[in-house]
Amino acid sequence: MVYLSLFVISFLAATVVPMSSELTFAGLLASNNYNIYWLLSSASLGNILGSVFNWLLGYYLLKHLSKKWFPFKQNQIDQASNWFKKFGIWSLLFAWVPIIGDPLTFVAGILRVKFSIFLILVSIGKILRYLTVLTVFNI
Repeated sequence: MVYLSLFVISFLAATVVPMSSELTFAGLLASNNYNIYWLLSSASLGNILGSVFNWLLGYYLLKHLSKKWFPFKQNQIDQASNWFKKFGIWSLLFAWVPIIGDPLTFVAGILRVKFSIFLILVSIGKILRYLTVLTVFNI
């Protein structure tokens, strides 16, 4: 159940829901009660799939941008678009960065970034982030 909870928290944290999957991940690591590989896998997979959700939103639902319920605002999209203009698809390696990362994955969908490239770059960045947390907090 802990692994599923971490997966869900990590998924939501990759969307616009304000959550910190890193703190949850680090806390579970610090408890030394759980398998670190299952924790790493749960957090990484949940966070990657949350970014895939954002990509799908950008790919299919941009027409709803002006709706109140839509999770991204125009200023977030503009900021993420500027990152894409400056760094191209390589900016997806930074999809884990708070505030800018979620809109980056959304803009990747808007710009029709090839899904396989999107998935590879986002996965690399997100897994490396959790590996870093693992290295720092796994004493």
